[in-house]
Amino acid sequence: MRHEPVLDPRPVVALRRDTDLPLPAEGWPFSIPSVGQLLRDGLELADLTVLVGENGTGKSTIVEAVAMAYGLGAEGGSVHGRDSTWASESPLHEFLRLQRGAAASKWGYFLRAETMHGMFTFLQSSGPERDFHSRSHGEALWEILGTSRFDGGGLFVLDEPEAGLSFDAQLRLVALLIELADRRGAQVLMATHSPILASVPGATLLELSDSGIRETRWEHLEMVDGYRRFLEAPQRYLRYLME
Repeated sequence: MRHEPVLDPRPVVALRRDTDLPLPAEGWPFSIPSVGQLLRDGLELADLTVLVGENGTGKSTIVEAVAMAYGLGAEGGSVHGRDSTWASESPLHEFLRLQRGAAASKWGYFLRAETMHGMFTFLQSSGPERDFHSRSHGEALWEILGTSRFDGGGLFVLDEPEAGLSFDAQLRLVALLIELADRRGAQVLMATHSPILASVPGATLLELSDSGIRETRWEHLEMVDGYRRFLEAPQRYLRYLME
């Protein structure tokens, strides 16, 4: 009995360096250890991949580059519409090749916390959208997450979406991430500082540091240990700040 080959439904199977382009000898972002490791070794993306780590370790730089290499705008939006107010993105996307799944959706959407205000304005001015600016940041974000933009398959890139979200709202987002990860052809790449969002079941957790990128477990994350220690005894930390 002949079996048909199973086609990979992931929009992005792996990230590789474009070897046709010579890398700059030095400078940002190529000096970031995680970026160097990505370009040297490549990186496979799971249905749900979460990047965590301290500020400056390359989380946003990498998710931005993947979004742009996929055809999304650096400040957010879909493959069909994007906003651009200030060119601050790195050139990393120019040096990436995306290995795409043979049965993958071409749809994608990028949300990044630091450019959401401009994106709300763009969406309101380009179509019959709700009045995002009359809502809180978290409410406006859910206006986007709860629409057809996040239905079906495609690549959904989220950069620190916890900004403006309460504890309960972050739990709602975890439920949405589970739904997306379980949906055939939907793929999530997210950078976060939230131990709540990083706890989503089934995610591949990649911790970025001065040593590069390493896969780890939620309970082994440095930020989880830090939050746990603080919540157990806030004064242990606050007394040094007050001094």
